[in-house]
Amino acid sequence: MPISSPVITSMQVIPVAGYDSMLMTLSGAHAPCFTRNLVILKDNAGHTGIGEIHGGDYTCDCLNAVKPLVVGQPVACYRQVLQKIHKLTKPGAGDDGEGIQTLDISKLKFVVKSEWAIECAMMDLMGQFAGVPMCQLLGEGKQRDEVEVLGYLFYVSDKSKYTAPGIAYLDESNSPDPWFRLRREEILTSGRIVEEAQALKEKYGFENFKLKGGVLRGEQEMEDLCALKKAFPAARINIDPNGAWSLEEAIRLCRPMHGVITYVEDPCGPEAGFSGREIMREFKNATQFQVATNMIATDWRQFYHTVSLNACDIILADPHFWGFDGAVRMSQLLESWGLTWGVHSNNHFDITLAAFAQVGAAAAGTPAPLDTHWIWQDGQNLLEDTPQIIGGKLQVPEGPGLGVHLNMDRVMQANALYNSLPSHDRDDAMAMQYLISGWTYDHKKPCLVR
Repeated sequence: MPISSPVITSMQVIPVAGYDSMLMTLSGAHAPCFTRNLVILKDNAGHTGIGEIHGGDYTCDCLNAVKPLVVGQPVACYRQVLQKIHKLTKPGAGDDGEGIQTLDISKLKFVVKSEWAIECAMMDLMGQFAGVPMCQLLGEGKQRDEVEVLGYLFYVSDKSKYTAPGIAYLDESNSPDPWFRLRREEILTSGRIVEEAQALKEKYGFENFKLKGGVLRGEQEMEDLCALKKAFPAARINIDPNGAWSLEEAIRLCRPMHGVITYVEDPCGPEAGFSGREIMREFKNATQFQVATNMIATDWRQFYHTVSLNACDIILADPHFWGFDGAVRMSQLLESWGLTWGVHSNNHFDITLAAFAQVGAAAAGTPAPLDTHWIWQDGQNLLEDTPQIIGGKLQVPEGPGLGVHLNMDRVMQANALYNSLPSHDRDDAMAMQYLISGWTYDHKKPCLVR
């Protein structure tokens, strides 16, 4: 008699929030809190599967709307469940298909697909049923026991300038951990950026670094990269200005930086009637730099045009954009074509950290060091057994499924914080008003250049 897989008996969607630093990007300043949505599935074998995805009410509502398509389904039929969701869901109001070519944060909720949290939770259950780690269910199975990640460096503004009533930025000035103290302080100079990288190397063992640009004048950001390279001569260093520079500016800034920068992520974007894909191709021609993206190839149709133009060398295939199966499928395709796979991240809890470990473990070829924001959230654990970053490598959990377990007390504390917030959607312009009065977003102006 064939063995039937367990059946899903319940699906719970829990919105959660955590604390953030006043991190600077092209889109402005991170608010005191970030939000995420958790999916918790239970089956009739007594197992619990979990997933984490983009925050906000839109994503939460999308997840709750598809519960009838999930509950009652066999765990082994996770692909069919996802297929039904895809066929029945329609683009949301305001989704024009543009994606995030201009880093319009309001459109991020359309690029991140809510159902990928369901895929993660169902594959967690399937791994537990089969008695294997989730990575064994992806692609050609487990490829490695640890996944290289990079030190994600940010400029940070002075949180004391933010005087809005209510939720404040987390103060860790009394923490015994040097990195925890530093990440809440102002970091806007070359010396402080180097200090940030040194603290991260000491705590996590990072060998490679990425600087989030699009904040200061491009010339200053190049000086900061040179200071990093001087302090870490063996490190691979790159910068991500989120398309803040014009094509002319990007060429002028980056052309002299061979020997300092390993590759450039989204240096420029759409301009003069040309898409970001066309402009990136011209940047490559002019500078002979490899380029990476998480902005101009966020779905398979965009990817087709990106590779047709030979506009990008490294595709950062976040599983929350592409799905877990899709992200690993992308790694296989890129490896066959002589291109490189990696992962982009947003602020996240340690459930996503575990998911990144599983996807990174299954990725084909030699992945670029993965992004993770976890270092900025470390300590706000929702898991009993958060994966560790040791020697710059994210350790892949050994247990079945995701290999990790929720701490429901902490989850409900994070849910209470979420419910206390006046808004659940990301708004980087809000905190900027306390730094620059009347600040407005301009995708071609670094956020502190006004």
